[in-house]
Amino acid sequence: MSKMQSRRRFLATLSSAGAASLIGASDTLAQQAPPETTTVRLAKVAGICVAPQYIADELLRAEGFTDIRHVLTEPGASSALALARGEIDFTTNFSPPLIIAIEAGQPITIVAGEHIGCFEVFAREGIRSVPDLKGKTVGVQGLGSSQHTFVSSMAAHVGLDPAKDIRWVTSSSPKPMELFAEGKIDAFLGLPPEPQELRARNVGRVIVNSTIDRPWSQYFCCMVAAHRDYVRRYPVATKQVLRAIIKAIDLCVSEPERVAQRIVDAGFTARYDYALQALKQIPYAKWRDYNVEDTVRFYSLRLREAGMIKSAPNKIIAEGTDWRFFNELKRELRS
Repeated sequence: MSKMQSRRRFLATLSSAGAASLIGASDTLAQQAPPETTTVRLAKVAGICVAPQYIADELLRAEGFTDIRHVLTEPGASSALALARGEIDFTTNFSPPLIIAIEAGQPITIVAGEHIGCFEVFAREGIRSVPDLKGKTVGVQGLGSSQHTFVSSMAAHVGLDPAKDIRWVTSSSPKPMELFAEGKIDAFLGLPPEPQELRARNVGRVIVNSTIDRPWSQYFCCMVAAHRDYVRRYPVATKQVLRAIIKAIDLCVSEPERVAQRIVDAGFTARYDYALQALKQIPYAKWRDYNVEDTVRFYSLRLREAGMIKSAPNKIIAEGTDWRFFNELKRELRS
């Protein structure tokens, strides 16, 4: 099948998915006002797990958006800061960097959960669990990065002091995965497609898989966050953006092959096989079943244990979250 035929079929699937999602919600939509703005700027970062954000363009157009921009940003903490600076309106990001930014007073509002589990911690032989990381070298892109905050959360959860008990090696080039593959560090946290590549290369062993290992598998991994001003000024548009992203989440479940090809064609990731593996492994279908507020509370406590924030979870929730749109869409987009 040609790329043009594949694209046409994919867009047809998007239209069908959108129509199916509206069943049971037509009365609500008929009464809904058009979006206050027809412009939305989404973060563009290399990766696979946040695919729903990348494939939502046609669904956003169906919601009334005519100016849809994907703004190139760095992942993790940098993406959160780009959101805070007003360079983008929405991003899908890991919980800890968002929570840290919210405590720092940044104008960020977490509005939804996207998926559960995607990261895996790889370690060399002899390291079997997180407590074994004491005194070991762990590679991260930088202090404050998603990898750093996640591993710190896990370390604090088992009684380690991440600032003292772990020897952090920061590097964005070469990437921590390559340092690990070359035997220069003891462990690192991999995000798709890194786990898929390391398994293909038969490098290292997994000591934590957030898709299946408790307690990490019991909470959202990636959350959808918006600039606070966008949410306050454009509540209708905010809900419509979320509706499009949620429909795209369901499409990752029903059409992973199409989604994998789309994100490869669009340059979000390089290899189709790794993309498809990740999309099939990440439990996108569970977004209706997990509690977003519990996720913020859980990671806030872990970050507080790690000394990375001082605020209590309730303060983070009160100042940096708004669940009304997500809760409404859970009711409207019944499976």
